[in-house]
Amino acid sequence: MRRITKQVQIGGVKIGGGSPVVVQSMNTTKTEDVEATVAQIFELAAAGCEITRLAVPDADAAKALAEICPKSVLPIVADIHFDYRLALTAINNGVNALRINPGNLRENEGLAKIAKAARIRSIPIRVGVNAGSLNRKIIEKYGGINEEAMAYSALNAANQLELEGFYDICLSVKASDPMLTIKSYRLLSELTDYPLHLGVTEAGTLWEGTIRSAVGIGTLLAEGIGDTIRVSLTADPVEEVRAAYAILRALNLREQGPVLISCPTCGRTEVDLMTLAREVELRLSKIETPLIVAVMGCVVNGPGEAREADIGLAGGKGEFVLFKKGHAVRKVSEQKAVEELFAEIERMEAEGQAEEQ
Repeated sequence: MRRITKQVQIGGVKIGGGSPVVVQSMNTTKTEDVEATVAQIFELAAAGCEITRLAVPDADAAKALAEICPKSVLPIVADIHFDYRLALTAINNGVNALRINPGNLRENEGLAKIAKAARIRSIPIRVGVNAGSLNRKIIEKYGGINEEAMAYSALNAANQLELEGFYDICLSVKASDPMLTIKSYRLLSELTDYPLHLGVTEAGTLWEGTIRSAVGIGTLLAEGIGDTIRVSLTADPVEEVRAAYAILRALNLREQGPVLISCPTCGRTEVDLMTLAREVELRLSKIETPLIVAVMGCVVNGPGEAREADIGLAGGKGEFVLFKKGHAVRKVSEQKAVEELFAEIERMEAEGQAEEQ
């Protein structure tokens, strides 16, 4: 059962309060390059991203937001470090939310000034704590970089915002260590009902980072913790969005695009299932319709899995049986199996669109 939290709204996207888990990413473009940044925002939106974050390291980036925000198809979160004045400029230039890091704001009064400006414009603030940038006093107080230091760093900043009459808050406590991430969010979820943004920061490359993120984010979501997520990868941010939805689909929390079920193969397999599965996966990445697609290699689990899927293939000797909605449709040769499968998927999509009309 999902934990019930307060709700914030970022550019019309609801976070917390029982809303579906929201998928976020972060642009890799230089924010001052308006054309490239807007183009990547459109790419992210096409992949299913619902909120994106832009780095605002200096005045040029903050100034560019005035051009980017009116052109964006996604709500924009300005990522602020060190200089609170960049947050004030970002607010004036039309961002939908802020992310601030309490571990590196240089001036104590900066948080109060940010809160005042954000309250006037109804701009939510995410207090984003990172294990790598915790305040030295916090580390000393709690005896190191641990879940207590992480959670209370976020809560201390939230308390400062509350003193300014600001409550439109989301919290995150990210570490590159999935276990520290899990422990920190577990503790934080016991101490507050503010919505939580999940992520394993600096998770790594596409392969390693996806696994580490799935462990950290997936564990917490399975426990009912988390209202919005970002999968942090050293990769194209579109891959972050795909990985995020894969995690959510695995936990039955969101439907977006197809799910591919394929067997690991073994000595019973008499078709080139690995090659076929890779081809199916590649072609499915271009489909938006929620479908369960099974590609199975032999007669042990193949027919059963294929029947449970919306559509699937169960391998035999040099051929497959094509299943659709629990029924065997026909046998197809190994060479034509992928084409036959996607011909049926296209028919299913057309039928679905006709029913909606």
